[in-house]
Amino acid sequence: MSRANSRGAHGSAAVRGTVIETARLALRPLELEDDGFILELLNEPAFLRFIGDKGVRTLDDARSYLLKGPMDSYARHGFGLYAVCLRDGAPAGICGLVRRDGLADPDVGFAFLARYRSRGYAVESAAAVLMHARRELGLRRIVAITSPENCESIAVLEKIGLKFERTIRLAEHGPELKLFGPGRA
Repeated sequence: MSRANSRGAHGSAAVRGTVIETARLALRPLELEDDGFILELLNEPAFLRFIGDKGVRTLDDARSYLLKGPMDSYARHGFGLYAVCLRDGAPAGICGLVRRDGLADPDVGFAFLARYRSRGYAVESAAAVLMHARRELGLRRIVAITSPENCESIAVLEKIGLKFERTIRLAEHGPELKLFGPGRA
């Protein structure tokens, strides 16, 4: 993974372990110490409605989710979901790439705490993840999936240049999802 130097505005401290840096954000690997943040994020109403219930109810559940999800993905694929941090280091959300059963290509995913939504952080971080995936990881095709009724996520995907391709189901009896891809080059 490439590491970017983190120089915050007004001389703020660097966010330790930064993998991707934008004008306002630093994306870093999730760690076990992020358990409280993950517990809060995965139980937000919007997360439960649009992404699903991951069964994370305690700090132990959050650490298990981190180990079996993002941290396992880093080891197996060289990428995963990252903590999206403000310049002061506070995690605002997650954004990164996920390898899913049922999808041939990695997909970009994101979720933010309610208090950090509607500030452009999803667009900023997802666009940076796409650029990193192409330039640093050499991935050619990155897709995204979302619930058909998740208008906010659909707007983010369109702003970062992804286009609706078709509806899919990841599992035979799973929910119908919208698949977005890079469109024609």
